[in-house]
Amino acid sequence: MAPRPAAGARRREILEALAELLATPEAAPVTTAALARAVGLSEAALYRHFPSKARIFEGLLEFAEGALFERIRALAREVPDTPAALGQMAALALAFAERNPGIARLLAGEVLVGEDPRLGRRAARVFERLAAEFRQRIRRGEVEEERVCALPPGMAAALVADWVVGRWQRYVKSGFAAPPTADWGVVWALMGRALFPPPGSH
Repeated sequence: MAPRPAAGARRREILEALAELLATPEAAPVTTAALARAVGLSEAALYRHFPSKARIFEGLLEFAEGALFERIRALAREVPDTPAALGQMAALALAFAERNPGIARLLAGEVLVGEDPRLGRRAARVFERLAAEFRQRIRRGEVEEERVCALPPGMAAALVADWVVGRWQRYVKSGFAAPPTADWGVVWALMGRALFPPPGSH
């Protein structure tokens, strides 16, 4: 008889199954019964790992947020040039959604309609954190590199974050047919130059 997975491993398995179920563009609303079947558990066993359906969704949001922002903060530290760092941080966020379509659906909020209202607020927190990470990196560039941004840091960060989030939402609404990373290099070449004009050009 095969040993039972540890509780942490089983919780991760449940979250991965939820992400996979959400990755089907025309998927029906995910029920705990469908999720339990996907993992090979009874609904009662599922609830031993998560006290409610809302907590399962929240667990996936927490997992996604942790994975995304750990990498974004690493780029912010490791890339010394502010425009390059900001462009790479945005590219990472775009690629993260592209590689994880189920999580992209969750972040876009479509699958949260009719669920616990706090889940929508929890998803919105990811957008706010994204803008905050961009803003912090721009401010660091002002201090350490004397890099002048054409807009106030908060406004510039919101502009880039809005672009990223818009690409996430377009990806979901297109049924995953419009990759978020498409033409990002061209877009950032223009946006980055507008936000960080060369010295003496303004």
